[in-house]
Amino acid sequence: MTSLDKPTEDTSADDARAVTEAALFEAFGGVRGMVETVLPGLLFVTIYTLNKDLHMSAIAALAVSLVLVVVRLAMRDTVKHAFSGVFGVAFGVVFAMMTGNAKDFYLPGMLYTLGLGLAYIVTTLCGVPLIGLMLGPVFKENLSWRTRNPGRKKAYAKASYAWGAILLAKCAILFPLYWWADTTQLGWVLVALKIPPFLLAVWLTWVFLAKAPAPIDVFAEMEAQEKAEEERKAALAAERGETAGSHRREA
Repeated sequence: MTSLDKPTEDTSADDARAVTEAALFEAFGGVRGMVETVLPGLLFVTIYTLNKDLHMSAIAALAVSLVLVVVRLAMRDTVKHAFSGVFGVAFGVVFAMMTGNAKDFYLPGMLYTLGLGLAYIVTTLCGVPLIGLMLGPVFKENLSWRTRNPGRKKAYAKASYAWGAILLAKCAILFPLYWWADTTQLGWVLVALKIPPFLLAVWLTWVFLAKAPAPIDVFAEMEAQEKAEEERKAALAAERGETAGSHRREA
């Protein structure tokens, strides 16, 4: 390796890290996505702590979720994170209203976290890490990492195990509180555990992927193949035209 090669490799590594950061930011919603995740639950537990009114707390949480979606729509931004928040809050509201137990507002989200944590572990054990299925399209590699990029598959496996372990550890804290603590205690602990575990999982994912081989851009490959095929057809047509012209001149 020459001294001239080193800056190029460093620049390439920096570019790969930047691409990874941008992809993770897009996939997990960034700062706004975190706000949209935390705000409804925070509003619910705040109102319930103040007046112990289940209906008011639930309606306020659902209303702010809908406002977040409207804001996204007005800004013509992606609404997938806001919509997922609305559905999560709506399930919690319905469940709490049906049982009359304010703690049940949090139960659907807790069950989802448990299921997601298990999904990360199980899919990785099956050789198809869930984080790879989620991020593959974002990196424009789709499922090429499964058979053509073993180093990247290994990184996705590590990241999926990390996500699974973090989510299951979170559940190990929340489910005992669901049975033993009151609504406000459970709510404030749940709000406190929204962001830090998420940031830890995203950071670990970034660490694993930043050290992994670059993704294979299957879309670029398909475009290159289509372009090559078009050029081949054009060359063949030109060759046929030249041959036909030659025959006419000989005749």
